[in-house]
Amino acid sequence: MKLFKGKKKSETPVQTACTHSYCGHPFTDINGYIPLKGGEQRLYATLREALPIIDSAICKIVRLMGDFTVECGDKSAQKQINRFLQNVQVNATGVGINTFLGTYLDQMLTYGTAIGEIVPDANSNNIGALYNADLDDVELKQTDNPLEILICRRWENGDVQPVPYQSLVMVTALSPDPGSVIGTSVLHSLPFVSDVLLKIINTVGVNWERVGNVRFAVTYKPSGDMTAGAYTRERAAQIATEWSKAMRDTSQVSDFVSVGDVDIKVIGADNQVLDCQVSSRIMLEQIVSKLSIPPFLLGLSWSSTERMSSQQADILTSELEYYRSLLNPVIIKICTLWLRLNGYDDICTINWSNINLQDEVELASARLANAQAKQIEEQLKSSEVNQ
Repeated sequence: MKLFKGKKKSETPVQTACTHSYCGHPFTDINGYIPLKGGEQRLYATLREALPIIDSAICKIVRLMGDFTVECGDKSAQKQINRFLQNVQVNATGVGINTFLGTYLDQMLTYGTAIGEIVPDANSNNIGALYNADLDDVELKQTDNPLEILICRRWENGDVQPVPYQSLVMVTALSPDPGSVIGTSVLHSLPFVSDVLLKIINTVGVNWERVGNVRFAVTYKPSGDMTAGAYTRERAAQIATEWSKAMRDTSQVSDFVSVGDVDIKVIGADNQVLDCQVSSRIMLEQIVSKLSIPPFLLGLSWSSTERMSSQQADILTSELEYYRSLLNPVIIKICTLWLRLNGYDDICTINWSNINLQDEVELASARLANAQAKQIEEQLKSSEVNQ
């Protein structure tokens, strides 16, 4: 029989700390993307908001489209229609057909489909304004005739009704699938690549936050005497309090004084940060190849020769020519309607300006070479005649 029972040792509970938490980027629509035909407007808008390089590429395409003039058989009509195109009201605050076409092309590139409307004036005898419609308010339906589409207005209560004047609405689809009336966005194949790139960028931000805001590991090692062992918990709590106070006081330099063997280390100082340049460039190359914009126009300092840059500029020129061909029917529709309403012949031609100064130089060089060749041919002919 034991007269004195030993006290049970108090078991210190083991605490677990979660040292890793998933810090995903805020653009969750990209992460959970499932390719569907409808309802992609929010996804593509999120892509442009998440990656500035995509938004910059689309804006540069719109700005590089250049200006145009309308040529008519009647010089008086030509002068008046060009004046009308420069001063026509666009939406609520815009002026000029270039403003309308810029928004129209931006919508077509981003969502694959662009919708615009010709708004008559108060007397319904002329064009009063041009309006860029929101795709969320419009629904396109296929009719029994595969060569026609039905443009409907989607109201707030959910009703869908056909637009009364279908001929005043303009619709352009970018690379539609066979049998479809909805176009394909230039961002159609970029959600997966963009999601990977956003993860890399977000991880870099998290790592820099950890490195910039340094964490310390303060370890107190008690000595072998009984006094230190009895007050280990109290001394550790006191060291933690004084260390926290020293770290919080950022107004002046604070010294940390302690008794005993105290070891202070920086958490994560020995870890190597992953190099993200190669991975980021692989993703950026995929994005640039899809948007057909030369890297140097987007601020990417990739090594490229002068000949390679010239070839990239030629590819961009061909892309812009293709987009111009999609805008030509819209411009012609507006111009022919204005000419008919004002009593002129509705035959007109759209003349686009050269895309950049390099094209002007090349055209001038070509004209000079042709003139020199023609002059040499005339000199040879005259010499033969004299002989």
